[in-house]
Formats: sequence, structure tokens, C-alpha cells
Amino acid sequence: MTGIVTDIQRFSLHDGPGIRSTVFLKGCHLHCAWCHNPETIGLSPELLFYAQNCIGCGECVEVCPEQNHHFDSNGSHRIAREHCRACGICSGRCPASGLRIAGKRMKVEGVMAEILEDEAFYHEGGGVTLSGGEPVIQAKFAREILQACRNAGIHTAIETTLCYPWSRLEPLLPALDLVIFDIKAFDSGLHRRYTGADNHWLFKNLALLNRSGKALIARTPLIAGINDSVAEIEKIVAVLKPLRHLLYYEFLPYHPLGTGKYAALGLPAPRLRAPDAETLRLLADTALSAGMKLLINGTEEHHEIQQPIGTLA
Repeated sequence: MTGIVTDIQRFSLHDGPGIRSTVFLKGCHLHCAWCHNPETIGLSPELLFYAQNCIGCGECVEVCPEQNHHFDSNGSHRIAREHCRACGICSGRCPASGLRIAGKRMKVEGVMAEILEDEAFYHEGGGVTLSGGEPVIQAKFAREILQACRNAGIHTAIETTLCYPWSRLEPLLPALDLVIFDIKAFDSGLHRRYTGADNHWLFKNLALLNRSGKALIARTPLIAGINDSVAEIEKIVAVLKPLRHLLYYEFLPYHPLGTGKYAALGLPAPRLRAPDAETLRLLADTALSAGMKLLINGTEEHHEIQQPIGTLA
């Protein structure tokens, strides 16, 4: 069984408990305005061009079979992306790491070989998390990785939108220990406007997950002027409170981490910002007053917030 993987991030501390390896699978049905992994949205491999690394050597021009690379008279490097097949020949020849392919086809055995290099950490409270993109887009591949981890005694988790029919997630549950999900917005119109899809499946799936007994972590990416209102957080908390196996709720204030990736894909970067400190304190107090265990960027919060809260680094 093979699938398309964009990265395997080792020693991850923000994708579940303990020290983990996070496997990023390609493909997502949402198009969140604040996405910081835009290279994982499309299912096919894509070429990333980091202009700041380009030394103008012309190796890519020489080897590209489609003649997609060009240098203007002023030395600017242009790529005819509409004709690019992401074959990887140019990235293999680039001496300055200015070109990279996002997404490579891997077998489950190859993924596991990398994962098992850090096996010692998994048995000390860590594990493996599937992320993306949306891992259920490659459901069969995801299920085989999770089952291989389960067979090796490794704790498993998935980071998911839950915005799809239950039939896509259910086959993965026997090999899953933890489901980490986003509630990006409670309001359906708001969700559709900023992600490109409705959120009705999310709430249906939460009811079913509540009966499944799986451990859960809920997250909300907070974007100034979009979903950082008390009314939104109150409604989200009302949905979360009945979840019997919810470990905690986490705020993830917006950060510009993906800006460089947008440029590398030839796309405009989002022009968004995180809520200010005063708003964040108000939202935190709203969740805490409802009895939620709340984290902000991995740090547990309390009613008395003594230090300024920064955005995700």
C-alpha cells in the first residue's frame, strides 16, 4: 500500500501527548483562509520554489523536460507552473535547496521504518500522529499506518477536521487511541465562508465519537475579526461540554508560519492576525468559566492570567 506524504516530523511536541512523530499526508477538502500547510491541500505532488535560496545557476533550466524554468533579463526566476508535473528532476539538481517537491509516494513499510527510528520515545508517553492536510483523504493508507503502529505497541493519534461522513473515519477507529479535531467556527455560514465547506458533519461525528469512548482533544484556531468573539466561543464550549472523554480544549491563535510556503507555491499569503491579548484573555475566561480545561498553545491556563499571551511560535 502506498500514499503521498509531504513530511515526517520527528520530535514533535504539539501533536498529542509526549514526544511524537507526525506524518503529514497530502490532500484536504477544506481551504481554510488561515491554513499554515498549504502544500498539503492538493493531493498531487507540487513544486516549491524558495526564491531567497536561488543563486541563478541555471541548472533547473538545463534539466527541466518541460522547459518550465526561465530567467528574465533582470535575473528573476520564473516558473511556468501550469505545465509543471512535479517530476522532481529540477529539485534534484538545485545546488542551493531553492527547489523542493512537496509530496512523495511512500509505502507503509517506508513510513514505519522512519517512525521506528524513534521507537524508544513512544514507549515513554509519546507516539505517532497522522496529520495533513486531512488524513482521511487517504483513508486506506492512513488505516494501514495506524494498524502497523498499533501492532508495534505505539500510541496513535489523528489530527482531523471531522467535516466528512462518519463512514470515512469509522474504519480508522480500531487503530486509534486519540482523535484531535478542530472546531474552526460554530456558525455554519462563517465556517463555509472561511473554509469552503459546511460544518454539519463535524457535529454529527462528535456525537458518534462521544459514544465511541475514544480520547479527544478539541482545538480552535483563533483569527482576529473572524471567530474571536465571546458568542462563538460560548457556542463551541456548549458543544464540547457533553463530550465525556475530552482531555482538554486548546486555543491556537493565528500565526504567519505558512507565509513562506505560500510564496514558494506562487500563491498570495493570507493577510490575517491573531486576537490581541485583551480579547484572548476574554475568550480564555469564557471557556474557563464554563468549566473547560483550557490550553493556549500547549500551556494550561487559569482564570488569573499573569503573563501576556503570545501567538504560536
